[in-house]
Amino acid sequence: MPELPEVETVRRTLNELVAGKRIRSVTVKLPRIIQRPAEPEQFADALAGRRIETVERRGKFLRIRLDGLVLVSHLRMEGRYGVFASDEPVELHTHVIFHFDDGTDLRYKDVRQFGTMHLFEPGREFELPPLNKLGIEPLEASFTLETLIGKLAKRSTKIKPLLLNQEHIVGLGNIYVDEALFQARIHPERTPDTLKPAEWKRLYESIRATLARAVDAGGSSIKSYVNGQGEMGMFQHQLLVYGRKDEPCPSCAKPIEKFTVGGRGTHICSRCQPIAKTRKTAAK
Repeated sequence: MPELPEVETVRRTLNELVAGKRIRSVTVKLPRIIQRPAEPEQFADALAGRRIETVERRGKFLRIRLDGLVLVSHLRMEGRYGVFASDEPVELHTHVIFHFDDGTDLRYKDVRQFGTMHLFEPGREFELPPLNKLGIEPLEASFTLETLIGKLAKRSTKIKPLLLNQEHIVGLGNIYVDEALFQARIHPERTPDTLKPAEWKRLYESIRATLARAVDAGGSSIKSYVNGQGEMGMFQHQLLVYGRKDEPCPSCAKPIEKFTVGGRGTHICSRCQPIAKTRKTAAK
């Protein structure tokens, strides 16, 4: 958390709230949040006087484009942004504050302190970490059934960890992989080289449909996620298997099971998502 739908929702709300604003100064209270440049003072000095042009997204990262610089921000587990009047009290765990010249602040709060910020010259952000090895965007036109099969079909490791790997497909996290696999009727421990063409098609369609619905619902507020306006997402009310251990499967009423795959808690219906008994390469 947050995953693609949550970050996309934050992007949209932040774009409404801060695009066009000019940064007067920056306060960095927790230097380790700033990963590039090396010194927080350099970070603050570089941003002073810059205007925010737009807020974009790459995978689970925010790309805040300014006049002459790009700020790449990763929210990690519990990072969140909010816009406040400059004279409002600063909440605990607020680590970076962007002071605008209109009397408002963009404040970054992170209880877990895992979030990161990198500053780049435009274009350079795609050449260096953390964006340089990211895979394809699952909601863009370039993500096709053929692309999905081409990236994963020949691999013999479990399908769930592959879908979670951001070097293959970006933005998918534990919640949406569980939901997509359930809707595709694919067991998370299946390997790609056992999937039949019809299963690949279902998986492709379920990934896109699940993410699209989650974005429309503003993401899932499972723990502490809120958007840039402090609003919770609502997709958690539409989840079919994630977080529903022992509840009846919405398709067959068999209790949802939870176990670990690749170190991640995993929710399935063992009747709707049977594990394959034999391995055979089915996609070309």
